[in-house]
Amino acid sequence: MIGRREFIRLLGSVAACPLAARAQQSDRVRHIAVLVASAEHETDIQERLAGFRQGLERLGWSEGGNIRIDIRFAAGQADRYPTLVRELVSRKPDVILAQSPPIAVTFQRETRTIPIVFTSVSDPIGAGLVTSLARPGGNLTGVLQYEAGIAGKWLAMLKEIAPGLERAALLCNPSTTAYDYWLQAARTAAHALAVELVPTPVVSAADIEQAIASFAHVPNGGLLLPPDATTIIHRDVIIALAARHRVPAVYSLRVFVSAGGLMAYGTNQVEQFRQAASYVDRILRGAKPADLPVQVPTKYETTLNLKAAKAIGLEVPASLLVRADEVIE
Repeated sequence: MIGRREFIRLLGSVAACPLAARAQQSDRVRHIAVLVASAEHETDIQERLAGFRQGLERLGWSEGGNIRIDIRFAAGQADRYPTLVRELVSRKPDVILAQSPPIAVTFQRETRTIPIVFTSVSDPIGAGLVTSLARPGGNLTGVLQYEAGIAGKWLAMLKEIAPGLERAALLCNPSTTAYDYWLQAARTAAHALAVELVPTPVVSAADIEQAIASFAHVPNGGLLLPPDATTIIHRDVIIALAARHRVPAVYSLRVFVSAGGLMAYGTNQVEQFRQAASYVDRILRGAKPADLPVQVPTKYETTLNLKAAKAIGLEVPASLLVRADEVIE
């Protein structure tokens, strides 16, 4: 027979068990796996990852404290995605951050249970990553990079800086971007602006060089570059060719303009990674990706490079200068 004091002691120890379990669970170091398409030395991707870490820190997560982050860099080699994805999934992370459509798709094929947050994805429905933006429906959600309508803005900017524009080449790799998504959007916008759209699929630096040289033979042309891993990797080649052939180009990412390109209009990529951190936080605290709507961008930035404009004989109109968030001289 148990005495009253012994009964109280046992009851107290039983009551303390759930509290101890919860304390133990909250003290567990959570594991985040990250795969990006770029090379590790790229300044742009390091800035984005710094934004991701900052976003997590603001929400109470400390790398080396209550979280561990495993990052892999594909260095522009799409054939490495399956190996890197399998390696990260085998480590059984609590949540995955996937940068780019093909990386997110590769993760989706490898696991239907580990939560995945994607970024740098413009057509998650078309890619089969989510059922809808409002109700993703599976183990993926994330941050939308661009809605299709932005293609009209890019073409309008080309027409604004080069009023005689008659043709625009859509330059991207069909295997690493939402090619059909951008092609359809750009066709609609080009028709409205009375501009001929020239689909220009590329997969290598050699393709890019040949495509731009061939396109530049006909006057009054411009280049349209939606977000794409291949063109990002070969941006120095593209910028140099555009300058050599005196072809105006509009880019979707600021990194092209900071490297010497003419102009860009797009989302703040560092901020997008901070947004992704907010969803990683919510998932680590118990939320399910299926219940987290894909976040839609609300702020866009215009970047102009006056030196690049002068080099190809263009005068930047005052209307563009006034709207610019950043002007590089």
